[in-house]
Amino acid sequence: MLKFDVLTVGNAIVDIISRCQDQFLIDNAIAKGAMNLIDAERAEKLYALMGPAIEASGGSAGNTAAGIANFGGKAAYFGKVANDQLGEIFIHDIRAQGVHFETTPKETFPPTARSMIFVTDDGERSMNTYLGACVELGPEDVEEDVVAASKVTYFEGYLWDPPRAKQAILDCARIAHAHGREMSMTLSDSFCVGRYRAEFLDLMQSGTVDIVFANRQEALSLYETEDFELALANIARDCKLAAVTMSEEGAVILKGGERIYVEASKIDKLVDTTGAGDLFAAGFLYGYTQGRDLADCGKLGCLSAGIVIQQIGPRPSGSLSEAAKGAGLI
Repeated sequence: MLKFDVLTVGNAIVDIISRCQDQFLIDNAIAKGAMNLIDAERAEKLYALMGPAIEASGGSAGNTAAGIANFGGKAAYFGKVANDQLGEIFIHDIRAQGVHFETTPKETFPPTARSMIFVTDDGERSMNTYLGACVELGPEDVEEDVVAASKVTYFEGYLWDPPRAKQAILDCARIAHAHGREMSMTLSDSFCVGRYRAEFLDLMQSGTVDIVFANRQEALSLYETEDFELALANIARDCKLAAVTMSEEGAVILKGGERIYVEASKIDKLVDTTGAGDLFAAGFLYGYTQGRDLADCGKLGCLSAGIVIQQIGPRPSGSLSEAAKGAGLI
């Protein structure tokens, strides 16, 4: 019996977002535009150096779940937090969005994950993530009935960093496919692709994953090429359905020999790119699980990404469903 449109699985992280200049990134050896994994000591150091900040529940797949719920879809989430203050913030926030979240918190060390995100004047975000309790997500956290009751189970490539999460994802894929459901993943970022290229390709080529989300840089990294056309041809060959975003150029949806280009949504001002890919996936998967055609799915993705990049933080402050109605998409 179907109960959820989308189940997302990811690193449960509280984002701490602050603005900075490019020189700050240089002075502190922060790779611009990437997700940098850090230890507890560096987390404390960077936090001490941050200017005024906004704290918000985040994590890539958590953002996607919140976006789907914002559209009016039925979303569920698996992710590990600790029984601490940041864990309480995360649990409250995601449930308040209307997302089913029942993963048991960890009672002892390590603490809830946090990501210090530095946003430069060009809107680019540089993430410095201490995974903390995230690494404890494992097979015991897979709620089989939730996977079986979800049209699509979506996970973030970042989960390939903590080893026990891999088995949890493979268990989800086994359960989902046994019940005629689909699996989806986001490649997360080009550095993540570089670490797990062979494993990601195997997930796609083996049919473990049905739907893949990537941006231009991730697609190029996946196939170790500078030829974007070649990367698109390869990803179309290697998975059943792919959505590749191209920033201000919009997105391209690939299914077999079919290719659908979708224009980016017009925006007034780029403020913060945090969550752009997460919200594109939210809009696309919302449309997909409602039976919309692929062009409309892409338009919903571009709409929600365009909304979130005009604000600070990865979760839209307004109603995505109302925005979609205003654009004539639902």
